[in-house]
Amino acid sequence: MTLSFAVPSDGAIPLHVIEQSELEGWLSDQPDAVRSWVEANGFTGAIGQALLVPGADGVGMALAGYGTAAKRARKRFPLAAAAEKLPEGAYRIASGVGDDPLPTECFGWLIGGYAFDRYKKQSPAKARLIAPDSVDAARIEAQVNAEALIRDLVNTPASDMGPEALQAAAEGLAGEFGATCETITGDAVLAQNFPMIHTVGRAAEQAPRLIEMNWGTSGPRLTLVGKGVCFDTGGLDLKPASAMGLMKKDMGGAANVLGLARMIMALELPLQLRVLIPAVENSVAGNAFRPGDILTSRKGLTVEINNTDAEGRLVLADALALADEGAPDLVISMATLTGAARVAVGPDLAPFYTDDDAAASALAQAAAQAADPVWRMPFHEPYEALIEPGIADLDNAPSGGFAGSITAALFLRRFVTESRYVHFDIYAWQRSKEPGRTKGGLGQGPRALLAALPELLGL
Repeated sequence: MTLSFAVPSDGAIPLHVIEQSELEGWLSDQPDAVRSWVEANGFTGAIGQALLVPGADGVGMALAGYGTAAKRARKRFPLAAAAEKLPEGAYRIASGVGDDPLPTECFGWLIGGYAFDRYKKQSPAKARLIAPDSVDAARIEAQVNAEALIRDLVNTPASDMGPEALQAAAEGLAGEFGATCETITGDAVLAQNFPMIHTVGRAAEQAPRLIEMNWGTSGPRLTLVGKGVCFDTGGLDLKPASAMGLMKKDMGGAANVLGLARMIMALELPLQLRVLIPAVENSVAGNAFRPGDILTSRKGLTVEINNTDAEGRLVLADALALADEGAPDLVISMATLTGAARVAVGPDLAPFYTDDDAAASALAQAAAQAADPVWRMPFHEPYEALIEPGIADLDNAPSGGFAGSITAALFLRRFVTESRYVHFDIYAWQRSKEPGRTKGGLGQGPRALLAALPELLGL
């Protein structure tokens, strides 16, 4: 699905975005017929209200409720709530949205046209928006289509989005933007020293693999690593049915780094991009890895397996070790890694970890600008002992249940010793429909990262 602004035309309907407190003042400048129509139709300017106002030759204008500042603070894309109510047609914003929120509101409007229609015809919003003169339309469209890619990948069930299909998606993206894409598969994964990727994925019908995409020949070097567990049964530590229902989204980290990569390439940012995705399915078979096994990682660190359901950090560790060997300017990992992250900050915030205070500050500012909320969590040094089991270098699932997201992040940090590192522990899922946010797969962090990259990499 490709989403874009409407083509400007003389037939576009002017849209006035009305804040509740300003409705009376706005009406005082309108003809009596307009005032009477607005009052008769009960339009108050509340978020989600939309109204067409007759003119001399049909529709004269449209109104969209913008609520109050307090109400807007509780909505991600308030204008999208009204856009969903408008009939099919092209609209141009005539008044009511300031320059600062305008790009975000345009993004919300456009992504409101997203629908996952691979298996069933859907009916997304039909109102189309003409790009305001003051926004960077190409940048907004790049973000919208990256978000659509993320949602499509996460929403697709594992029957059609296993490791082979995830590889094909990466290859398709690479082909679109002139990047290279190579994949190590099956026994070659083990032969080329990615033992934990191979171990986690060896019980599945589709062989484990490491996907690598490269783009750009000059500028700072950025490496993105995304968890690509296409379905997670929990392995021999089998998940209950209630916990397995959403496990098609366990490749949400891979989907999100591909979305970020799409934006970087579409906007032709002056950097060298590398994307690494360990793509596996954590299945149950006679050759599945077991609790109590001790694995040796690519970096040489040994890992005691105390829960086969803590597999994401294992595949990420080998990929991160490869990423770090090249000592790029920045390594970013994204993963649907722990339920503990959701307990800590809920489903709507994307927690991230870094030792770089400047990077954390840049991300916080960029997230607010992009309406893509993130929250810094600590690499808390005193918890290091929790991931050291005694008979191996590392424990993949410390007992006790406390600080699970932090201990997982500390585990991953052991594999990045030569590079600046930022790790995201995301949810990648919207639990219920909201304006601009369909129920299902979701991007969390890529737009914040895109906005922060100039400061993170000196672009």
